Amino acid sequence: MKNYSENFKLFLQRKASSNIKKIIFPEGNNIKIIKSASISSKLKIAKCILLGNNKYIKDIAIKNNFLLHKNIKIINPNSIRKCYVDQLFKLRKDKGITSYSDAYRLLDSNIILSLMMLYQGDVDGVVAGISHSTADIIRPTFQLIQNNCRDPFVSSVFLMLFPKKVLVYGDCAINRYPDSKMLAKIAIQSSQTADSLGITPKVAMLSYSTGTSGSGISVDKIKDSIDIVKSTYPKLLIDGPIQYDAAVSKKIAHIKLPYSKVAGKATVLIFPDLNSGNITYKAVQRSSGIISIGPILQGLCKPVNDLSRGATVDDIIYTTAMTAIQSF
Repeated sequence: MKNYSENFKLFLQRKASSNIKKIIFPEGNNIKIIKSASISSKLKIAKCILLGNNKYIKDIAIKNNFLLHKNIKIINPNSIRKCYVDQLFKLRKDKGITSYSDAYRLLDSNIILSLMMLYQGDVDGVVAGISHSTADIIRPTFQLIQNNCRDPFVSSVFLMLFPKKVLVYGDCAINRYPDSKMLAKIAIQSSQTADSLGITPKVAMLSYSTGTSGSGISVDKIKDSIDIVKSTYPKLLIDGPIQYDAAVSKKIAHIKLPYSKVAGKATVLIFPDLNSGNITYKAVQRSSGIISIGPILQGLCKPVNDLSRGATVDDIIYTTAMTAIQSF
């Protein structure tokens, strides 16, 4: 019998394959990316496009017994850069790019190139970051994809696939020191992501204290953020401040916050800052050996997702599935 984690992966696979999208990988020469694209295509998760050297990628595949499915397309980035110079120049001519040659130089980056392909609708989503920092992915994404977005706020979640449940952790990758308004937005976006995946959102706003047991600026910030969320989404189940153990353990919740509709049953856990969130997700993932999908970026006009440089092949495959689903 499959555990919950396996069933959830199957759900993502089936949902993505119900409307197959074109997902591009700017780091197409990377062995993990090649293997992930091979498996994703076999599972019909996406039509994978690899930016890279055709011979190199095929040699890697042969050497490692990866099947390059017919749905996988390999594009030499040098053969298409010129197709995006004009549009990039128009997008950024008032923001630092003064000539077409400047635009062409920027397109030397496969990250920039893939984002321009997304901007122009040649692909449906971008998955990158296996050999780049988060800043390398996020900065140009904001400049090109969020350029004229009505609400440019972006946050992130990780989907933590435990054997008996899936938890949504936010924000562990983008917003360093969110204030109460930002925390409220993170909570709302994360609950919407959970809901889109069939996870009933029960949002725990995490803290070092539970209920009225602590006080201070950080606790007040969490209380204010909850008030903001409730004023906009009064039916959303949300509670805090709450400690992690009280959020996920029914036994501890009964002691610390017995009348809460969230405590002990939380599905969406919102961390007070990037520091605590990033440390926690990595500690939990590496200590338990579970699959962690993400960071999944929320609030973008078009789907771009940033891989951790330590991402496993499974992490990449199901980040690809999420990217495809986001493009529906």
